[in-house]
Amino acid sequence: MRKPLVVALCALAFAGAGATPAVAAAPTPTGADTTTDAVPTTLTDLLNDTVGTAADTLSGLTAPKAGAVNFAGTVSLSNCSGSVVRMPDSAADDPALVLTNGHCLESGFPAPGQVLVDRASSRSFGLLNSSGSKVATLRAERLVYATMTDTDAAVYRLGTTYAQIKSAYGIDPLTLSDTRPAAGTAISVVSGYWKRIYNCSVDGFAYRMKEGDWTWKDSVRYTSACNTIGGTSGSPVVDDATGQVVAVNNTGNEDGERCTVNNPCEIDENGQVTVRQGINYAQQTHLFPACFGADNRLDLSASDCSVPKP
Repeated sequence: MRKPLVVALCALAFAGAGATPAVAAAPTPTGADTTTDAVPTTLTDLLNDTVGTAADTLSGLTAPKAGAVNFAGTVSLSNCSGSVVRMPDSAADDPALVLTNGHCLESGFPAPGQVLVDRASSRSFGLLNSSGSKVATLRAERLVYATMTDTDAAVYRLGTTYAQIKSAYGIDPLTLSDTRPAAGTAISVVSGYWKRIYNCSVDGFAYRMKEGDWTWKDSVRYTSACNTIGGTSGSPVVDDATGQVVAVNNTGNEDGERCTVNNPCEIDENGQVTVRQGINYAQQTHLFPACFGADNRLDLSASDCSVPKP
């Protein structure tokens, strides 16, 4: 799972953000986020906040120039990336939704087979504009849906409508496509955590993908140019031609291991296992629009809703 980098920045943490940051040699996963908006009180909290500050400082040097796809509508979480999203039929006065990974939950990883629905949450999100600058802090009212079974996704409902966000900050949500992407589609993976955009194409699909105890279905496999790192978890995968979200970035095989955490493997219809070291993946999102009705309310009983259910 693509969790954030934990970098040894003690010198920067105590000297201030003006110091030259160290750069980690490789991504290292961390535990699930349990932080709040309070001032950091532990070394881990301090380091995580410092990494975020360093990422903000470096983003102007490392982020590509904005093109057709930019950062507007993406969000940064304390441990992951995400985006403000709408369904194709969402209305301007509907409460806004935020999409990220199930493994990015503040409560930790959902267990295999577990589906969480309608849970209290006060999760905060840093809203970014087109250039990647944070313009607001948005806050959830509920965790609407989350799972790591068959897919790796979480949807939060905010206490703010799309119209209110547009009026205050001039930012529109990203639209979730209700159509399955095709191999060869040009895509952008937009990380609000690192304020970085990765450009590549859909290389193909994994019939099943296994990572540790979790198994996902019909996962998107990127071409090698999308070399996503820790902290990009939950980033929207945007179809460059339509501007719509077709998947949510979630993992990659780091070390060439077989089906272990941070080293997912592909399994085909015949049970053949393939390991692709250095290749990264996302989970498709075209199933979600059928599960949301009026006022952006989740309706798992809808006839066309085929996401995992509790």
